[in-house]
Amino acid sequence: MKSKFLIAAILCAIVAASSAPLRVQAIEMDHRHGHEGYASPVAVKLKEDSRKLWMEHALWTRNYIVSALSGLEDKDVMLKRLLKNQQDIGDSFKPFYGEAVGNELTVLLQEHIAIAGKLVGALASGNQANAAKFNKEWHRNADDIAAFLSKKNPNWSEKALKDLLYVHLQLLSEDVMARLQKNWDADALTEGIIKQFPQTFN
Repeated sequence: MKSKFLIAAILCAIVAASSAPLRVQAIEMDHRHGHEGYASPVAVKLKEDSRKLWMEHALWTRNYIVSALSGLEDKDVMLKRLLKNQQDIGDSFKPFYGEAVGNELTVLLQEHIAIAGKLVGALASGNQANAAKFNKEWHRNADDIAAFLSKKNPNWSEKALKDLLYVHLQLLSEDVMARLQKNWDADALTEGIIKQFPQTFN
């Protein structure tokens, strides 16, 4: 299960690299000065800050899932911190796209968390009908996020963002199910290697 969380964290970093808004003027200035392919310090800092926010998204999401499924007293604290992370991500877009865009992205991301909470509850109670309903809503929200971002920057492919978000949702769902099944040793990477090279491990 730890490996799935690691993959989810890496995926969030990839999303960050795909969606981080770059200071085009700074990059164009570097090109004019003969530094083709050179990333300015401003662009590097932007990527680092964006990756940090999305890595935190994966971290606080998992912390909330663990607390919610275990009925821990810090569940509400974890949720509050997770929602703050969505606000932080939305705020990071404001210097480039304005207050309204940042606020709208925050709403979409907080909806992503709200639906995830409902899905976790449905899976924990064994309500498959509600789980299917909330999973469909979750993917609709992912579609909304991908469409929203792709309209703000021509460099962001709606399909590519959607694909990344879908994988993110799948990994989180698998993490939830592994915890519900008390499969503490779930390890997607090593299991895949063993299946691919059975002769090595017989």
